[in-house]
Amino acid sequence: MSKKDKLLNRFLQKPPKKDLTFSELETLLSSCGFYKIECAGSAVKFFHKEKDILINLHKPHPSDILKVYLIKQIQVKLLEVCNG
Repeated sequence: MSKKDKLLNRFLQKPPKKDLTFSELETLLSSCGFYKIECAGSAVKFFHKEKDILINLHKPHPSDILKVYLIKQIQVKLLEVCNG
């Protein structure tokens, strides 16, 4: 199983894991075809050109751990890319 597959499985688990990091999210999204767009402050966007999918979020701080509500939103977008 590749690193991408392992990360994808971790992000798609239900209920969502509470130890997922922004760094892991960046790695997963770039391997799924998204590219990162830095915005003002801690805002960041990930865009998938072929599927025309945009993910807007803020980098978590002070820690790198993602909030559960954010992971749930990301799961929806990941399923669109993986199953679409």
